[in-house]
Amino acid sequence: MLKDTVLKFLKLDSLVDHITGYVETRIELMKVEIQEGVSKVLSKALVSVVIIAFITLFVLLISMALAFKLGESVGAFGGFAIVAGFYFLIGLIAFLYRDAIAEKIEAKLQEVIKKTKK
Repeated sequence: MLKDTVLKFLKLDSLVDHITGYVETRIELMKVEIQEGVSKVLSKALVSVVIIAFITLFVLLISMALAFKLGESVGAFGGFAIVAGFYFLIGLIAFLYRDAIAEKIEAKLQEVIKKTKK
């Protein structure tokens, strides 16, 4: 009761109400901004997953077609062995240069994050 009287006497009660309102509004704004950011990230992730799925199907089917075509010349096992060997070489190269690849991906992600913050 004394606190209310002092606040009214010094006319600080409206100031406290304004500050409280301001803080509540800022909190609500931050919630909306966070929701917006999360929805953007999730939508981009979903689109990326769909694109990766289609690329994976394409690579799988084209690899099988190539293996069958090569199989006409060198035998079915030979065609699939050649395609498998090709993917093994790609995997081996990626394994040997994994640190350099990771650094490039990290740098690219940092660029994207910096552009997003602006």
